[in-house]
Amino acid sequence: MTFSSSSSVPALAAITCLVVVVLGCYWPVEARIPTTLDGPFEPVTVPFDQSLRGNAVDLPESDHRVRRRVKGFEPEQISVSLSANYDSVWISWVTGESQIGYNIKPLDPKSVASVVRYGKLRYPPTHEATGYSLVYNQLYPFEGLQNYTSGIIHHVRLTGLKPNTLYFYRCGDPSIPAMSEIYHFRTMPVSGPWSYPERIAVVGDLGLTYNTTTTISHLTSNDPNLVLLIGDVTYANLYLTNGTGSDCYSCSFPHSPIHETYQPRWDYWGRFMENLISKVPIMVIEGNHEIEEQAENKTFVAYSSRFAFPSEESGSSSTFYYSFNAGGIHFIMLGAYIDFTRSGKQYKWLEQDLANVDRSTTPWLVATWHPPWYSTYEAHYREAECMRMEMEELLYSYGVDIVFNGHVHAYERSNRVYNYNLDPCGPVYLTVGDGGNREKMAVQYADEPGNCPEPSTAPDEYIGGFCAKNFTSGPAAGKFCWDRQPDYSAFRESSFGHGILEVKNETWALWTWYRNQDADNKVGDQIYIVRQPDKCHVRQVLKSWIVDI
Repeated sequence: MTFSSSSSVPALAAITCLVVVVLGCYWPVEARIPTTLDGPFEPVTVPFDQSLRGNAVDLPESDHRVRRRVKGFEPEQISVSLSANYDSVWISWVTGESQIGYNIKPLDPKSVASVVRYGKLRYPPTHEATGYSLVYNQLYPFEGLQNYTSGIIHHVRLTGLKPNTLYFYRCGDPSIPAMSEIYHFRTMPVSGPWSYPERIAVVGDLGLTYNTTTTISHLTSNDPNLVLLIGDVTYANLYLTNGTGSDCYSCSFPHSPIHETYQPRWDYWGRFMENLISKVPIMVIEGNHEIEEQAENKTFVAYSSRFAFPSEESGSSSTFYYSFNAGGIHFIMLGAYIDFTRSGKQYKWLEQDLANVDRSTTPWLVATWHPPWYSTYEAHYREAECMRMEMEELLYSYGVDIVFNGHVHAYERSNRVYNYNLDPCGPVYLTVGDGGNREKMAVQYADEPGNCPEPSTAPDEYIGGFCAKNFTSGPAAGKFCWDRQPDYSAFRESSFGHGILEVKNETWALWTWYRNQDADNKVGDQIYIVRQPDKCHVRQVLKSWIVDI
């Protein structure tokens, strides 16, 4: 039996349950994994497990996993992130102690050097790179509110790296001396149609609760080569500046003069995550909980300061949108909380980035942003409709294969869809806002009786105006919500968890969703996502002209 490149290994694994007899020996039956070629699927809702209704509880500052364990200016909160291609990565860390109070004095970022020593051998290192450092402040111009100033945040870019290669590194300031232990990371494979990272972990709305620790434990056990965090990182904005927190900020603190945050939660998160992301690269896009308004109307300061982004390398002028390659996958990270209109900088950057994608080198095109366009939960229902109306046509015309979103604290997988219609060339939308944060899990659906919100309540104040209207065609024509699970929704379940993407070749990728309450290897949802480039025409660049092929 022979298979073409578009149906080789995955097709064999997906063959319908058969018992094969060869020379009298019986091969074991393997359960069939569905593929998008079998779709569109009849919508499925897994009933909510009432035993999971307990509140998610944040880790306290006394937990040993979030306490500061280094001395002086020794590095902590160490992380790796990717540049635009395999030959470069960023190493980030923090030195010195943050301060919170009424009389803070920022550290001098120039007082400690930003140095990474690295090489293919554990010892001695053969290369050295230097970078830049910064300190950020979170300031509130209101009496009684405490201000915050961070430790010194360092970002160093390593260049000239080999693909799919293990590197060892130490970071810090060797002149103090204050260098870290020896850590390691592996670079991404070279871009090409048969070259992919083995496993990519995808998670959203993570926070720092006991549920989060389960998510990260399960995620780590799946041995990912890359982590995508689809917004809402620490939930530091569920706290007042005095450290008092709540599951619902607006409910508990309605008279606060500004939406406060407790910035030490960022430090706690960085310490907890270091064990994973000092070895496995993490790529982050902003969510609404990163807005964190402060004096002079500044926003997103912690997010933009603490992470390194390949913005410049990917032609972006912003930390809110950028792109990068991981083997034969081109990832596009988009910002839903800044200008996304067709006349804006982000849209123009997106047009250029898409036009530069070579699908013969990076066949897979994956886009991410925080709030979903296709979610059927009551929470945040059709909230990002303005963004969808501006960007969906462009993404569709270039044949985006998969879209990852968060924001809704549950899991949902769509059928292939475009403009609310089933479309075999549309992306598969995967909502993974179920990382385990402190806010409530989304358990109600907009299509259930009495749950359909009023259109005037749909827009998010940071995303845009009143773009969500009643449907004009299809089974829900004249209504704002369907009266049953919509056709574009293939599978939904309210449960904390994470997902793993395994791209097998230029047309087949395996998506698996794992639930926190299950054993590590038990699957909650699984499907092969299959590209059909021979049937779905995409725009491509050819000799500086954009053409349809």
